[in-house]
Amino acid sequence: MKNVVRVIGAGLAGSEAAWQCARRGVEVELFEMRPVRSTPAHQTADFAELVCSNSLKSNSENTAPWLLKEEMRRAGSLLLEVARACAVPAGHALAVDRVTFAARVTEAIAHESRITVRREEVTSVEEAGEQITIIATGPLTSEALAGEIGRLSEPGEQSKSEGAGKPALHNPHLYFYDSISPIVEADSIDMARVYMAARYDKGSADYINCPMGEEEYARFYDALLAAQSVEERDWEKLNYFEGCLPIEEIARRGRDTLRFGPMKPVGLKDPRTGKMPYAVVQLRQENLRADSYNLVGFQNHLKFGEQARVLRMIPGLENARFLRYGQIHRNTYINAPTLLRETLQMKAHPKVLFAGQICGVEGYVESIATGLMAGLNAAAMASGVVPLAPPRASAFGSLAHYVTHADPRNFQPANITFDLLPVLVRKIRDRKERHRMQCELALKEFDGWIENAGMPAVRG
Repeated sequence: MKNVVRVIGAGLAGSEAAWQCARRGVEVELFEMRPVRSTPAHQTADFAELVCSNSLKSNSENTAPWLLKEEMRRAGSLLLEVARACAVPAGHALAVDRVTFAARVTEAIAHESRITVRREEVTSVEEAGEQITIIATGPLTSEALAGEIGRLSEPGEQSKSEGAGKPALHNPHLYFYDSISPIVEADSIDMARVYMAARYDKGSADYINCPMGEEEYARFYDALLAAQSVEERDWEKLNYFEGCLPIEEIARRGRDTLRFGPMKPVGLKDPRTGKMPYAVVQLRQENLRADSYNLVGFQNHLKFGEQARVLRMIPGLENARFLRYGQIHRNTYINAPTLLRETLQMKAHPKVLFAGQICGVEGYVESIATGLMAGLNAAAMASGVVPLAPPRASAFGSLAHYVTHADPRNFQPANITFDLLPVLVRKIRDRKERHRMQCELALKEFDGWIENAGMPAVRG
């Protein structure tokens, strides 16, 4: 199947990868197992379905998420374009109507003549011959395909020297537990008890803020700690990703940890009192109709009945009707530092690439970016061009560098932050100016890469 790229998984990364290949004249077979087989988190069979949140992070200029999105825009990201067309009010962040977003991505893919969609589960991967494959099955990869990835990741010479008694670096299966925030019906929120505001007045006042006094917070905290969690299955060992901890796990770390986390009141002055509340719960608009809101950062592992009881202690949510309760689901990602090159190709099998959360990035924008990167590299390979890794100074390059150079013994997925970008040669004390300079350098390097990497030209 020469010059045909096989993309497994039509989530964020897989959809973007397929689109990038097709737009460069490369034929694509896009495999998606839903609805033949569903997952614990997905609710539809649409491509690029968002399951945890609806936010694609900050749009504020010269922030790390803005930089990554700006590089994606310059590279012609389909999903970023669709996201902006489906945006809902979210202050300085880019948030989308989930249903509309997924439907429009699905429609765009369906109308691309160079993409053939296969609604079936893939259980085997050809690592030799002419077949180029992008594995973008995300955090909920099926057990059968996970086993196949394990076969592809059998230890090579580099891991034989690790010695007895040490952790096996070649093990591709690392699991952490990700969480989904609850969603409430908008008309069940008591608007007399809440106020609209964006933190530090950045962007428009699009967030509903539920303020708590010290006594209200204390009662809520005690009830949260006493609430019953979903029983852990015998085979589960709950290993949470630090960036997405359930609220009860955060609470167990100390009485004020929630006030420095998802309930942080800083920058959210109540216009009715002129004062900052003791704690605050923020709700973000979920869709274009504004008929539902999600509780920002309130992912949890509590039984549904317990969630309803405890969350209705939040001011304004006393009579809340829940469209979705918080949930926990298992995420799968590979030990990328041992398996991947900076081009997202496997070291042992260069015609197999990984993209999305399964390759070791965390977050929607990061998943789309790695899908875009894998798509460009697969299209280059299909056209007889040797893939070139993005420049280290760029956000693309810094993500790729992290997932391929992190300590394999303690590897965890990462979001894009300035910590991943290289330090400037010239020391700049002012943080805003330093970030501006980092973004300026990143975009300059990125533009040069896009222009000179020998990527196939976009075709109509």
